[in-house]
Amino acid sequence: MPAARLVAFDLDDTLTPSKSPISPDMAQALAELLAVVPVCIISGGQLEQFTTQVTDRLDIDDDARTRLHLMPTCGTRYYRFTGGALEQVYAHDLTPQERADATTAVEEQARRLGLWEDETWGPVLEDRGSQITFSALGQRAPLEAKRAWDPTGEKKERLRAAVAPLLPGLEVRSGGSTSVDITRKGVDKAYGMTRLAEHTGIDLADMLFVGDRLDEGGNDYPVKALGVPCLAVSGAEETPAVVRRVVADITAATA
Repeated sequence: MPAARLVAFDLDDTLTPSKSPISPDMAQALAELLAVVPVCIISGGQLEQFTTQVTDRLDIDDDARTRLHLMPTCGTRYYRFTGGALEQVYAHDLTPQERADATTAVEEQARRLGLWEDETWGPVLEDRGSQITFSALGQRAPLEAKRAWDPTGEKKERLRAAVAPLLPGLEVRSGGSTSVDITRKGVDKAYGMTRLAEHTGIDLADMLFVGDRLDEGGNDYPVKALGVPCLAVSGAEETPAVVRRVVADITAATA
């Protein structure tokens, strides 16, 4: 694989354990990567997750931050750092009616399928403006409970399949370990990566994407289907070593 000119990452279970802060080792590896190429984070989470879990914990200067590209809510929004402050590049927000229809549909189907849990940690339904997210155990559920709820992804897929026909104008996809995400039709991680190529001038073939759900049906799969070179990881604990190998490859290629 040729040395990448930009490296993009999924967030939960790739850079960090789900909804958890980045590890010191991962933070250091990302800082090393940012010293040689731009970095993008693209995930279903909202911007606050990107900042509290990752960017606020990076020990980098403002010049390195300008090489960070943040694409929350599956690429429906795009942010860059300018002078140390985040600026929005674009946002594809749903209309109030679309958000209401999506919220109603996912709750009704989750209850009908017996997937609406009584014991939760935080909101089950979250309106993120450009995305409606259903998190079966709530946004603050402990990692162990989330991993145990749907280890095969069968529950999420049943819910996704039930909701999608009810919202023909929207995209309904399996998200993180317990979530289903609803966005505007055709706006997913592949869309985000395409827009990233337009804004940076870096061809998709010269990028590298690292994610934990590159399997068909996984929420990272659209990037793979787009033809972007990809590396799969099994969890966040594996990623620092992967990043350091990528840094070594880039450094060797540019020496």
